[in-house]
Amino acid sequence: MLDHIGVQVADVEASLAFYLRTFAPIGIREVMRFPYGDSLVVGLSGSDGNPDFWLSPATSTETRELHLAFRALDRQAVDAVHEAAVRAGVEVLHAPREWPEYHPGYYGVFLRDLDGHNVEAVYHGD
Repeated sequence: MLDHIGVQVADVEASLAFYLRTFAPIGIREVMRFPYGDSLVVGLSGSDGNPDFWLSPATSTETRELHLAFRALDRQAVDAVHEAAVRAGVEVLHAPREWPEYHPGYYGVFLRDLDGHNVEAVYHGD
């Protein structure tokens, strides 16, 4: 359904470091960047190499919580995202577990990013 998503952040470089460090276990990597005023815009991708997730500088101080879920290949990858987050001192909203209220086999970890967004790594089971 979604082709790509862009998120405005207070500090693009800091947010880039957060996403690369925390979600490296599921293959998120930088694939594009270009200058934008005094900052930059960065495109990140998964294993397919398509820049589906974009970080750009915020244009205002208003922030509303956004929820983003990144697909993981298996439960171990979700656990690895959790471990990377804990090592980096990231706020863990919900440790990895099954969420049967969503559907059988839904296994996810929920974190808080640097701009207060609820970000998740999820595996949907077999």
